[in-house]
Parts: sequence; C-alpha cells; structure tokens
Amino acid sequence: MKDKLKKFDDFLINLINIKMSHKYLDTIMSRATNLGGVIFSSLLVVVLILIGSSHIKLMGFELLGVLAISQIIVHTLKMLLSRERPYNIIEHLNTFGIDLKDYSFPSGHTTASFSMAVTIALNIPRLSILVFIIAMVVGVSRIYLGVHYPTDVAAGMFVGCFTSILVHFYLLEFVYNIAEALGLK
Repeated sequence: MKDKLKKFDDFLINLINIKMSHKYLDTIMSRATNLGGVIFSSLLVVVLILIGSSHIKLMGFELLGVLAISQIIVHTLKMLLSRERPYNIIEHLNTFGIDLKDYSFPSGHTTASFSMAVTIALNIPRLSILVFIIAMVVGVSRIYLGVHYPTDVAAGMFVGCFTSILVHFYLLEFVYNIAEALGLK
C-alpha cells in the first residue's frame, strides 16, 4: 500500500509541479494558494461576523469553529507524523523560493479551503460549485508550488470536509453558545 501511495504521489507531483509548469500558472498558483492561508481565512471570518446579516454572522461563527478545530487536527498530525516537505526530498522540483519550517502532512491550506468551502456550501448551497472549484485550485496550488505531496492535499481535503460536517451537524449549537458566552454573538 505504501508503495502505491508513493507512486501516486510521485506521478502527480511530477505532472503538476514539473510538466504543468508555465509562467502564467506560476502567477495564478502563487496567488491562489493564499486563499487557503491564515490571513484570508481570518479576514473572511471577521468580515462575515462583523458585517453580515444574522444568518451570515452565524455562518461566520460556524466557520470560526470549523477552522479552529480543523487546524488543531492539522498541526497535531504534522507534529505526530513529521513528514518532510517534497522540496526537501525530491530533486529538480520547482520550489518558487518557498522554505517552510513545519511539516508537510496534511496540507493546512487545503484543509482551510475545504473547511470554508463545505461550510459555505452547507449554508448557501447556490455557491457550492464556485467554492469547491476555489478549494480545488488551492489544493492543486500546494502541489504546483512544491510544498505538498498529493496525499497531503487529499488528507487536507478529508480533514476539512470531515470537520465542517461534524461542526455543522453535531457541534453547531455548542459553537453558537461559546460565541454568545464570549459576547461575540
């Protein structure tokens, strides 16, 4: 099984990072990846909570809970599994000068983008296709930029989706109660 996953990773990282390489994609992917970063995620939550209607504010609180839980899972797995980044292992990878100090598995940007996509899709279904396309682009950008293996991205997709579904269907009242207790609701 481990050999099959390695072959899968090697094939896709070679295809996405090396064979798809193009100057226009370099620009697009280096910008798209930020949509899964902490700055964009935090800004989105703050905007939804501060400026949104009551339904949108509640979605903002839900998103805050989802992102907090999913990122705790991500960072716990990174520390436990300590998987090196692909650019530290694979020669001739396009790295774009990125040098991250943490570990690779799972992808935090992909987790955040899928956490946001699922939460938005569950609350505003008409945006589903758009938010999932954006989340997929973020995931592919992580491979394109050489900072993650495809299995890191797949795990990030799973963690993001799982956490969003868990919060939406089982922990939503708890998240609202915390927001209210903190005087945020």
